[in-house]
Amino acid sequence: MPNPSAAMLVIGDEILSGRTRDANMHFLAQELTKVGIDLKEVRVVSDDHDAIVLALNALRKTFHTVITSGGIGPTHDDITADCVAAAFGVGIDVRDDARALLQAYYDSRGTEFNEARKRMARIPDGAALIENPVSIAPGFSIENVHVMAGVPSVFQAMVASVLPTLTGGAPILSQTFRVERGEGDVAGPLAEIAKAFPDLSFGSYPYQLNGAYGSNVVVRGSDGARVDAAMTRLSEVFAV
Repeated sequence: MPNPSAAMLVIGDEILSGRTRDANMHFLAQELTKVGIDLKEVRVVSDDHDAIVLALNALRKTFHTVITSGGIGPTHDDITADCVAAAFGVGIDVRDDARALLQAYYDSRGTEFNEARKRMARIPDGAALIENPVSIAPGFSIENVHVMAGVPSVFQAMVASVLPTLTGGAPILSQTFRVERGEGDVAGPLAEIAKAFPDLSFGSYPYQLNGAYGSNVVVRGSDGARVDAAMTRLSEVFAV
């Protein structure tokens, strides 16, 4: 049985403009792999209401799990929560439990819990809060969609909160075989090996070192014995 699938929706003009480099996709892919959930697609959309709703509806109907990052802060362009509510056709308002968390946090710091900060307590109807031990402002989950902050430290903490609630599969194992030949010489034999191991994934990643060409062949799969067998076959075929 194939592993559960996941998609990621990255939201923010700052990503698309190049002002901010996204680090969350790399982290999420690694964490999902550990628990046997296959990240199948990543989309990046601007802070545009219709674009977010369209992308979210497409992804949540296609994949078992959707994780979003960005757009749940206190500023006017943080519109993700409203877009999620629109996508699910539910209402949204400041919620008492989220407001209480934020009120206590800002009171403890002697900081005003102003109207802008109250925006972070607006939660779509029917959603469950995602714990945020870093800066308190919660994310939320609604059906198969998990809405998280874009700040990497907060995103990572929210992922840690959500992962135990997801149904995973077999963790993906990987090994790398280094071939001191260019991809043009590797491609043919590698294709034949891949045919012999249809249950595994093979990737070839070229490099150039001191004027010499080579390829790192990465073998991935959930069965460790099969991955080992493929590595043995690689060593036989590409033996120097």
